[in-house]
Amino acid sequence: MSTPTAASHPGFTPTGTIQSPSDRRRVVVATVVGTTVEWYDFFIYATSAALVFGQLFFEPAGPQFAQILAFITVGISFLFRPLGAFLAGHFGDKLGRRPMLVITLLLMGASTTLVGLLPTYAAIGVWAPALLILLRVLQGISAGGEWGGAVLMSVEHAPKDRRGAFGAAPQIGVPLGILLASAVMAIMAGIAPGEAFLAWGWRVPFLLSIVLIFVGYWVRRRVSESPVFQEIAERKEEARMPIVQLFRKHWLLVIVAAFVFAGNNAVGYMSTGGYIQRYSTDPAGPIKLDPAPVLWMVAISGVTWLIFTWLGGVLSDRIGRRNTYIIGWIVLALGIVALFPLVNLGSIWSLLAALVLLTVGLGFTYGPQAALYSELFPASIRFSGVSISYAIGAILGGAFAPTIATALLQATGTTWSISGYLLGMVALALIATLLLRDRTGIPLGPEAEEEQAKSPIYGASQG
Repeated sequence: MSTPTAASHPGFTPTGTIQSPSDRRRVVVATVVGTTVEWYDFFIYATSAALVFGQLFFEPAGPQFAQILAFITVGISFLFRPLGAFLAGHFGDKLGRRPMLVITLLLMGASTTLVGLLPTYAAIGVWAPALLILLRVLQGISAGGEWGGAVLMSVEHAPKDRRGAFGAAPQIGVPLGILLASAVMAIMAGIAPGEAFLAWGWRVPFLLSIVLIFVGYWVRRRVSESPVFQEIAERKEEARMPIVQLFRKHWLLVIVAAFVFAGNNAVGYMSTGGYIQRYSTDPAGPIKLDPAPVLWMVAISGVTWLIFTWLGGVLSDRIGRRNTYIIGWIVLALGIVALFPLVNLGSIWSLLAALVLLTVGLGFTYGPQAALYSELFPASIRFSGVSISYAIGAILGGAFAPTIATALLQATGTTWSISGYLLGMVALALIATLLLRDRTGIPLGPEAEEEQAKSPIYGASQG
């Protein structure tokens, strides 16, 4: 039986493997469920770093430095995302998108579950933080490879006029992950408050990850390989050394694309990286809110982030990726300006208002990202291109954002220094966005490799 062609399904990528609404739903569900599980795992670590890891794993360093060390372990994983992106990109461009999705899911889930079983510093001394850092490194490798595979499975299956909407599916896994992580943490903070949370309550969300692994694995195994990769394989056009080709021909594009993501990631990690949770609950800080309601407010903001991420993807199909991003950066800058004045009011509802305002801009600068990145890189090196750009952007943006924010507050005594840092990151991201041509709707299949290879950066050489 022959593979359907682009002519028989003109709206799809060349092999046209999506032929029914049920097939489309299967792809969307697989990418949403998988990324939700991955980011649930990632966020419960960040939340625990804000609330308990400083005390449990780094206590000998003293209260203030222990908290900085805990946040540094959040950032360390970002340094290993490029390794995950290199590995998943190389094998994803040679062996396919689907195998990498399954491998990264299993690696993240196993690492997360083991964190929940770790003894603390009081039990085994320096081995406790050493093992914690090792497992965080494995999480980083997994996260570095996860995103590119999920994005390409979604976008490369999509009709060309709905890539933004399809591409928003793996993107909403992030707000779903923080919603789920914050909700589970909030429930445990209520069930086991105070010393009980320190003793065992924080471990339960990590151990629950093993259940989510089986769900994600089952869903992802049911999705067919990307039609674009299938055609590349049929034509024997897999890149022999995709990483080498990427950096030889498209190094500038990788850097510009990384800065586009860095602005969103730096701001997003104010909540997803645990900084706002720590700032608003710190017994020695100005707010001193109870952790459980704070976690619920973060969970609610995950809902609004999800909504605006989806709207951002849909809007980008109508007005273009670049225009959607420009609107998003302006809105995000306004959210940054309002963030700490609202949080510093000391009310749980003003905290919610601050986070919800922030999620509007976060959504509009995150929803279109999957489609934007997919349309930037040629098919034969696309997995490598999107994964590595994303990983580098995560390092430039979110890797040490909570650590930088903590250090800035300690050095200056004012949250305006943090706002200035975040506004600077958004300004750099806006500049990077303005450097890109809009390639909304460009053919994604290998038959259009020559057109895809033309530089999308204004003023850069073509091909």
